[in-house]
Amino acid sequence: MEKLIITAAICGAEVTKENNPAVPYTVEEIAEQAYGAYKAGAAIIHLHVREDDGTPTQSAERFKACMDAIYAKCPDVIIQPSTGGAVGMSNDERLAPITLNPEMATLDCGTCNFGGDDIFVNTENTIKEFGEKMIARNIKPEVEVFDKGMIDMAIRLSKKGYIKKPMHFNFVMGVNGGISGEPRDLTFMAGSIPEGSTFTVSGVGRYEFPMVTMAILLGGHARVGFEDNVYLSKGVLAKSNAELVEKVVRIAKELGREIATPAEAREILGLAAKN
Repeated sequence: MEKLIITAAICGAEVTKENNPAVPYTVEEIAEQAYGAYKAGAAIIHLHVREDDGTPTQSAERFKACMDAIYAKCPDVIIQPSTGGAVGMSNDERLAPITLNPEMATLDCGTCNFGGDDIFVNTENTIKEFGEKMIARNIKPEVEVFDKGMIDMAIRLSKKGYIKKPMHFNFVMGVNGGISGEPRDLTFMAGSIPEGSTFTVSGVGRYEFPMVTMAILLGGHARVGFEDNVYLSKGVLAKSNAELVEKVVRIAKELGREIATPAEAREILGLAAKN
């Protein structure tokens, strides 16, 4: 079984310091949380950015400041900006980080109810636009899917040339409005992607570590971090993203999976070696 790629989603766009005081907002806080996760074993930093007051932003300038600060501490890490942004942002706002030409970026492949009146909108034309622009910049998309139909959408658009193969998926499990985080659901999702594809699993809230454990056993990869879950265990707030990564490393070692370095993650994902 290939080595395990760990992604740390260090802050997201919705979680706040009220949920966990360690959630990073400032450039310095984001860089420090990224560094801790990297030292613990994360090869990829999935990046949202905030203004100093915690307001989510897709500003290319803010992304550049955070990415530069992260690279200063961990020069070989893979930084994966989000093009999801926050609910209600325009396509142009959401796409701003790809102007920095990162190695990877997220590509959401469907619309999802996020609770109340919040709808995370990704029309077919939005997905095509994002896919074409990532291809033009040689950015590998992480195909974000919240349900089985989104896998089908990605496969169909890949056949039409909007997403390059081999595809790398992220299964977001247990989010409100998406597929739940039960073992049968992950088995179904993992069995639905094309041969030669890779996948990461993001379990939301209480689903985080059960889904990560199952992903390790199935040969997939793992994402943890404050974006998805702020607890180390039931009722115990994690002190840092590093603590969440360290827990994945412990589980993986017990199950016989070695941890991929950033260089090994690039090889698994088909990214160019970093100079």
